[in-house]
Amino acid sequence: MSQTASEIAGLRAALAASEARAEAAESELAQARAVVSTSEAMIKHLRLEIAKLRREQYGRSSERRARLIDQMELQLEELEAAATEDELVAEMVARTTPVAGVQRRRPARKPFPEHLPRERVVIEAPTTCTCCGSDRIVKMGEDVTDTLEVIPRQWKVVQTVREKFTCRHCEKISQAPAPFHPTPRGWAGPNLLATILFEKFGQHQPLNRQAERYTREGVELSLSTLADQVGACAAALAPVHALIREHVLNAERLHGDDTTVPLLAKGGTKTARLWTYVRDDRPFAGGAPPAALFHFSRDREMAHPNRHLAGWQGVLQADAYGGYNDLYRDDRDPGPVESALCWSHARRKFFELADIKGNVRKGKPAHDISPVALEAVTRIDALFDVERQINGLDDTSRLAARQRLSHPLVEELHDWMRAERDTMSKHNPVAKAIAYVFKADRWEAFTRFLEDGRICITNNAAERALRGVALGRKSWLFAGSERGGDRAAFMYSLIVTAKMNDIDPQAWLADVLARLPDTTASQVPTLLPWNWKPSKVRQAA
Repeated sequence: MSQTASEIAGLRAALAASEARAEAAESELAQARAVVSTSEAMIKHLRLEIAKLRREQYGRSSERRARLIDQMELQLEELEAAATEDELVAEMVARTTPVAGVQRRRPARKPFPEHLPRERVVIEAPTTCTCCGSDRIVKMGEDVTDTLEVIPRQWKVVQTVREKFTCRHCEKISQAPAPFHPTPRGWAGPNLLATILFEKFGQHQPLNRQAERYTREGVELSLSTLADQVGACAAALAPVHALIREHVLNAERLHGDDTTVPLLAKGGTKTARLWTYVRDDRPFAGGAPPAALFHFSRDREMAHPNRHLAGWQGVLQADAYGGYNDLYRDDRDPGPVESALCWSHARRKFFELADIKGNVRKGKPAHDISPVALEAVTRIDALFDVERQINGLDDTSRLAARQRLSHPLVEELHDWMRAERDTMSKHNPVAKAIAYVFKADRWEAFTRFLEDGRICITNNAAERALRGVALGRKSWLFAGSERGGDRAAFMYSLIVTAKMNDIDPQAWLADVLARLPDTTASQVPTLLPWNWKPSKVRQAA
């Protein structure tokens, strides 16, 4: 019996030791997971910072780099959340085991803005010493912990009172005149109107979703009521839109592009179009402020660009869409528009054939790429490198640099593509990409930037202006009518122009709607985004 008891005691000791080792191993595993998660988050954070710094250094011309930054931010969000979760698990395990907990390095948090109001919550102080119980205690200081908090949106009703006075002498009634409101019937204030407009067209929140959220906040506003105010605001803002349109069409060089918009039709939707024309003279140090003009159409017929740019003459930077061809005719009145084609479109066709990561993502062999396409991308990227160096210089300096640096590269690219095309079948995908550049004498339009320092090498300015539309399609799904599409184009012109001038669109719309009723026609230009200065009352608020 004593031998059996000894064996049982030995087994229990072995089991206890095994459990201790298992707990230690589990703790070490949790620590390792926390370290790995933290390291991954830190690496992703540093890569994101590097990408942002590169974008600041080389400008915002790379649409692919902007999308890459957005994707990296999403990945960083997930990695940070996973790192925090693993860290908390490791801390819980460390409480029951002797293994030391992991200390995660977090990026330094910026102090909270000084303009935010501070609310002091003072915890009741002890009346006696926590050590000896004496009541002879004196305050020697305090520790303050700042916690950022948000107060839910507050609604209020502003009552405008006009007192009446009667004259004891003539018995007439005297009363101050009624104030003008941004919209007829004046039940909505300018801040509410700006919120409705910006959330619908700037944040892609349809009116039905806004109405649902307002109802949850205790304010019932029907869809038709909100839609009525949207139409009234469009009418009120028409003078501002007219000046933006005039400013855009006074440019000597424009970026043009279009994108698809689903339009509600019988039995489903049809593909409509939203067009944009962007004036942006900043790349060649032009003094004119940037602005964007949008138009809506039910289709993509050639008549629409002709109508949009009727009477305009200058350089149009666009893709090779044939709908612009009427603008380039010699017999056009008042004269032909000069075409400047986009090298990003030409590069994209080669890049798709030389995208190693894309092939891997699609399950294709990494080596299954076209070396000719890869060489074409490399040569075109050399032109982009030159453009990054001269971005923001005046047109004379840009032209001189292009003649010295870009012109030889373009000549070599031309001869090389001609030679490669002659060795390929016309059905070869690379030959088709080369044909895109040479088709219908497009080479002259592709190389026009070598003759004019104002011209950009890409049409990315117009594509950036349309980026919000692409995001909105996933939220509002379709335009309800042609009038609705026209109204969306109207509001996009205002909001995108404000963003291009680094102005908060919602704050600008609220102030403009508040000031328009008392603004004369000669004073409307002061409300344009590049001239706008917020009123002193709003600035103080």
